[in-house]
Amino acid sequence: MKKAEKAKRELIGNEGMVLLDMVRRLNRRSATGHLLKLVDKTHPADTAWVFRHLNEEERSQIFGIIAKTESVGEFLSELDEAILVEIVQELSPQYLAEIITKMASDDAADVLEALPEELANDIRRHMEKKDREEVDELLQYHPESAGGLMSPDFMSLEQNLTVGEAISIIQRKSEEMEMVFYLYINHEDGKLAGVVSLRELLMNAPERELKNVMNPNVISVSTDTDRGEVAHVVSQYNILAVPVVDSGYNLVGIVTVDDIIDVIREEATEEFLQMAGAGKDREILLKSTFESAALRAPWLFASWVGGVMAIVIITSFEEELSKVLALAAFIPIIMGMGGNIATQSSTIIVRGIATGRVNMNEIARVVFKEMRVGLLLGVIYGLFLGVVSYFFYNDPKMLGIVVGLSIFGSMVMAATLGAIIPLVLKRFDFDAAIATGPFVTTSIDILGVMFYFYIAKIILSL
Repeated sequence: MKKAEKAKRELIGNEGMVLLDMVRRLNRRSATGHLLKLVDKTHPADTAWVFRHLNEEERSQIFGIIAKTESVGEFLSELDEAILVEIVQELSPQYLAEIITKMASDDAADVLEALPEELANDIRRHMEKKDREEVDELLQYHPESAGGLMSPDFMSLEQNLTVGEAISIIQRKSEEMEMVFYLYINHEDGKLAGVVSLRELLMNAPERELKNVMNPNVISVSTDTDRGEVAHVVSQYNILAVPVVDSGYNLVGIVTVDDIIDVIREEATEEFLQMAGAGKDREILLKSTFESAALRAPWLFASWVGGVMAIVIITSFEEELSKVLALAAFIPIIMGMGGNIATQSSTIIVRGIATGRVNMNEIARVVFKEMRVGLLLGVIYGLFLGVVSYFFYNDPKMLGIVVGLSIFGSMVMAATLGAIIPLVLKRFDFDAAIATGPFVTTSIDILGVMFYFYIAKIILSL
């Protein structure tokens, strides 16, 4: 994304809260001039952060100030989608078209993608033909693919040009381009031929041809490559931008590292939400109470079903519990230890899958390692809890063995299943992150309780 020409220092520490307080005080005093100067000196990303913490009335008033600055387009691109939609409802399509036209193409496409379809179409009708076609070309790609992320504003030249000619072109056109750290080289037919960094370009003689300077081994992605894979490529090879090619290997755009950082943050947020059983909507904090409850209710249903099943299981062993009431005291810790180690194993595996550290061709090795971890921890905590139960509950004397074996068995089973479930889901192309939510912990709770009571029934002869 293109950044404002004027250098603007980003917020550090508590400066954000200071800025928020200052914006509110100036707005209450109707100090429009001072507020305009403050907004103009603030980085659009920081302005968007402040905007997120304002109430609806304050947003409406302060956006009128922001709209007078040259950075209004970049400000809109930094807003959360929910707030963006809320703000633009009060603006005319013609005015929005003027703002979007001044934005970088990829940012403009992202904004239009976030808006309601009818409003987006109205805005497009008010745009110049050239700008509309450029944005429409990006909108044809899935928003979570490389094509949806890429910017068409890149620097590319034919391989027969000399270094001197290339430098002259860069000097003339660099302001219009997204990133000129890399110069992409094309064949005469437009296909991607190679890449050369700006530093390497400057170190070569002006008369040398680009085809003799470039690196022909270009790391690239296709337009339909998933954005998570694009992020992996950029992080794996430590590059600032990755070229995007179509099915004919023609260079159509680049994905820059600033967009990749956003992707990594968003993907991580989705995974954390799913692992916590809170859906996957990244903007859940901006939803209303009813919407938040609706998003989280389906995930909690698994826990509810699991709880009901646990009640049924415990009730079915009512006779055994009446004989040895002390058995009930250890139910929470049996369920808790199993659920915790299952969540740990699932989280480790899911994160390993996301970062490429888990080899899907070596599932047995990965599962066996987690099983060994569960075995070791099960022995330690089983012995510890068995000794505790022996001293606190003398009758029956075998209760310590029952509790120790139950903890041991539950933790081994939980660690194993916690590793297997996300790997199986991934193998069948399901999102592995959902495994670490209520589904794993609930199933482990049920199995752990059943295992506990059957062990007690056998050893205590109930």
